[in-house]
Amino acid sequence: SPSNGSSRTLSAGEMYLFDTGGQYLDGTTDITRTVHWGEPTPLQKEAYTRVLMGNIDLSRLVFPSNTAGRTVESFARRALWDIGLNYGHGTGHGIGNFLSVHEWPVGFQSNSVPLQAGMFTSIEPGYYRDGEFGIRIEDVALVVEAQTESGEKPFLTFELVSLVPYDRNLIDLSLLSPEQIRYLNSYYERIRAHVGPELRRQRLEEAYEWLQDSTRP
Repeated sequence: SPSNGSSRTLSAGEMYLFDTGGQYLDGTTDITRTVHWGEPTPLQKEAYTRVLMGNIDLSRLVFPSNTAGRTVESFARRALWDIGLNYGHGTGHGIGNFLSVHEWPVGFQSNSVPLQAGMFTSIEPGYYRDGEFGIRIEDVALVVEAQTESGEKPFLTFELVSLVPYDRNLIDLSLLSPEQIRYLNSYYERIRAHVGPELRRQRLEEAYEWLQDSTRP
């Protein structure tokens, strides 16, 4: 909790991480975004991009049913591991339907149950440099059946239900693979299709313009 002794003024020249959520009759949200309103350092930009790569790689993963979360969570860390970085927290947790924000035993910990279609989990890789900055990108994902080339079932994948753009100012496109860019563009199309009309309905034109700008291909 902020206090007069520990609080300080935020500036445009630093990273800003905000972990947001709410309780609604049809579900619980837990969404984290990190932004920089000024000029990020090369390390901040690369670290953010690699956290995003990990988020994308785990989100688009196709895996056999009854796979435990701990078996696949390293996909969220690989891009960071490639340059010797890591994070010291869990990669995700179950999310309740108008219940607990952290609902066990779903998730990516060693004691989590196998993933099954219909489960909700967060996907939230990050990176923290003590005393300097912190990065986390957290989405809410639904476990769904995957369509595979072989047609064999059941394989699973994730479908993001949190429709919030990532900070373009922190993304180094040269690090992303063509597959990751295609995934990102597809996600942005979904955000425009679902959130855009609702903003228009509520006559939130400034928010609508921000959304259009933030979801450019």
